Amino acid sequence: MIKSLSEIFFSQLGFIFRMSFLLSIPLSAAAQTGYGISRGGSTYYSFIDYQRSFSRPQEAMARKVDTLKRQFAAKKLTWPANYIYIRSFKYDSQLEVWVKQRPADSFRLFKSYPVCALAGSLGPKRMQGDFQVPEGFYYINEFNPTSNYYLSLGLNYPNASDKVLSDSIKPGGEIYIHGSCVTVGCIPITDQQIDELYVLAAYAREQGQHYIPVHIFPCRYDVPKSAAYLDDLTKDDPVLKDFTNQLKDAYTYFEKNRRLPIVMITDDGRYHINGATMTSAPKNSTPAVLPALDQKAMASSKITPPRKVRQLAALPEYVDQWPRYPGGTEAFTAFMDQVGSSVSGYLPNTLKRAFVQVEFVVDKDGVPVNFNVVRGLPGAETLHQQLLERLETMPTWSPALLNKKPVAKKMLQTLTIDAK
Repeated sequence: MIKSLSEIFFSQLGFIFRMSFLLSIPLSAAAQTGYGISRGGSTYYSFIDYQRSFSRPQEAMARKVDTLKRQFAAKKLTWPANYIYIRSFKYDSQLEVWVKQRPADSFRLFKSYPVCALAGSLGPKRMQGDFQVPEGFYYINEFNPTSNYYLSLGLNYPNASDKVLSDSIKPGGEIYIHGSCVTVGCIPITDQQIDELYVLAAYAREQGQHYIPVHIFPCRYDVPKSAAYLDDLTKDDPVLKDFTNQLKDAYTYFEKNRRLPIVMITDDGRYHINGATMTSAPKNSTPAVLPALDQKAMASSKITPPRKVRQLAALPEYVDQWPRYPGGTEAFTAFMDQVGSSVSGYLPNTLKRAFVQVEFVVDKDGVPVNFNVVRGLPGAETLHQQLLERLETMPTWSPALLNKKPVAKKMLQTLTIDAK
């Protein structure tokens, strides 16, 4: 059956795949309205164009683009960066920006910024009002050009792990990297620095990096003073010690490889770093969620063509309101659980678990069409066919809206199928 609370972060590309399902995640309305909108049937505004329609981003780009180009050239980096990775260290009060051009490249350090204020102490955020800066693995989900703190980049706190381990009613939220150098639980830098970071992130978004990873660590684990402070803080707190070791696995992996690890979240909220030394793994235990097949093998499998097909015009990348499944997210999850359970008998005998990624389009009349398997299992055509047949029984949605008019929107889902 499908595990409903587990996630995989394919951080190398900045993607996030939800194990139960994935609804393509939009930026907040504050940063996407007007982007990708047709004017006269032919003109589309880019993300950079839209950001320039606000005074602060426009002024930041006027001040910083040429400077950033020179800084990139001095470090023999290509402008603009296609991919950026941000990591922050609470105890060391640092925020780093790493860049690369292609998914296969190793990240290179571009710049470090001092974090100019810190609320709370080391350790994760677990409830609203605790003034803690979160620790863990996040991504930028909002560009706010009119922030109360000059400019800000929102983080997707609480993530799936936080939702399991934090206060179930009031876990808190609205966590940002921002300017103005004040904080009550965010990551503040100066206005001059957020100018640069906002521009870097906007250009990476323009190049196609929808999910910019942000990893927040309690400290630099390889700095003796920082590590000693963390060890002293956690020596009498085994839960906090285990949590910080989970984060250390990701830090160590990146330091060794200059590539982002695949971060997996198990049903109990623990992080598991695929390919790491597993400092945090309990003795005699195995991670609760692991890929059953190599992702490259899954991607190269034969893809079953769709049957419920419509010829559609170009689909908008951004909409004002996303499609809504009848009955909401819980009803959609129940439908996907039923589909996953119904096809489990078609898994190859050698597999206990498999991941299958599908896409479809919710047309402007709300009818889901053009179902297709985009990542499947080698030699599992029968499984693919059965899966698509069941998915095509999906009921009609409320369609996406753009400029108050219904439009077609592509959706992406990842299912985890367990053998019975």
